[in-house]
Amino acid sequence: MAVRETIVKVFEEVASEQHRKLAKLSDDLKLLDSGLDSLSFALVAMRLEDSLGYDPFDDAAIVKFPVTFGEFVLLYENRR
Repeated sequence: MAVRETIVKVFEEVASEQHRKLAKLSDDLKLLDSGLDSLSFALVAMRLEDSLGYDPFDDAAIVKFPVTFGEFVLLYENRR
């Protein structure tokens, strides 16, 4: 499964489990407008680390954190 597909799947699973209404995921969607809260994002990051085998947020070289869903996906895609 492609990285983007994995991320979308995890976002959808976490939103459902946390009873959150997930916005339509698009590259320009601001993460703050996604419908997920901080606990949900922590779960997303944990599950993506389990699924993909790495956590790009562990990299001290990250200067700019993602603001949009597209930037979030790129952060994971560029890590591979």
